Amino acid sequence: MPTVPHLAAVARLAAASAGAVLLTACSAGEPTEPPTVDPVPSVSAASTRPESPRTPDLSAEPQTVATGIKVPWGLAFLPDGSALVAERQTGDIYQVRPGAAKKKVYTVAGVQTGGEGGLLGLALHDDWVYAYFTAENDNRIVRFKTTGDGKPEVIFKGLDRGSRHNGGRLAFGPDGMLYVGTGDAGREPQAQDRNDPNGKILRLTPEGEAAPGNPWPGSPVWSMGHRNVQGLAWDAQGRMYGIEFGQDTWDEVNIIQPGKNYGWPEAEGKAGDSRYTDPIVQWRTDDASPSGAAVSGSTLYVAALKGERLWTVPLGGGTSKAELIGRYGRLRTVAVAADGSLWLTTSNTDGRGDPRNGDDRILRFPAR
Repeated sequence: MPTVPHLAAVARLAAASAGAVLLTACSAGEPTEPPTVDPVPSVSAASTRPESPRTPDLSAEPQTVATGIKVPWGLAFLPDGSALVAERQTGDIYQVRPGAAKKKVYTVAGVQTGGEGGLLGLALHDDWVYAYFTAENDNRIVRFKTTGDGKPEVIFKGLDRGSRHNGGRLAFGPDGMLYVGTGDAGREPQAQDRNDPNGKILRLTPEGEAAPGNPWPGSPVWSMGHRNVQGLAWDAQGRMYGIEFGQDTWDEVNIIQPGKNYGWPEAEGKAGDSRYTDPIVQWRTDDASPSGAAVSGSTLYVAALKGERLWTVPLGGGTSKAELIGRYGRLRTVAVAADGSLWLTTSNTDGRGDPRNGDDRILRFPAR
């Protein structure tokens, strides 16, 4: 089996990738009302991390890093600037880098595809690769090394699987804990059941245990009331953002705080109900169906599937802006590399898009 470089110094800029929403693709129109962004609450200085001085240049012509991938989902950067990408439909993991052919480096055994299931999120931590995937009877998380025997270790299992809302995002936070976005698997009441891991954001140790400091001791649940979390990202102050598919009305960008309830299925969008935490920005579902997320400087980037665009969200408050409308079709994953460049994956071969020559592909916008 081919190997990838040593992972001990992996930068935690793993992409937040997203699963498809249960809607057919349509032409992307302008938002029906300006999506404003609420001010972001402050956090303690102890949780800050340094910002990169370079930001992505979306006006530049992107470089095509890789083509011919069957629904690229999770994406995580290696220390040498290359990345691992998960192919949802096959369970294969490729190493990709600008100017080189993609190289298969691992196949996750037992991946079951169909609907929104398959090989989903990826994350890197020390020498380990973490993968979230749909198995025969559940969704689960494994970790493995691409050197040695590469035998996968199951660290979390028992997440309900379904034809939709399988969640799948993995990301290591600034605190070194593993955060997991799960979906309600089409069973909506589970999102309001604190004892059920579906419809939640989980916070785990790298070994898959409930992390110390979680709001309910011994529970992996970090936040609840989610329909289908598909993007996780942190800003330089350590604030956490969760990206969520709405049903028929509002998609959401939320500030994720421990123990908070984000309302699903009782609330969608800004409900103004004191029992639930409202999003800082919402979009009509035709304009978004938001997927992966990444932060660079004071901007949150959100990839949109049905909306076929990249949303830029100013984190200091203001109006979010749609970029790249219709240019590359459905956008699933967005990630910011250590050099400040922005990587995007398309999702036009997932049965809901209009495949173009070379799809699905990974694009790289340079930093400036």
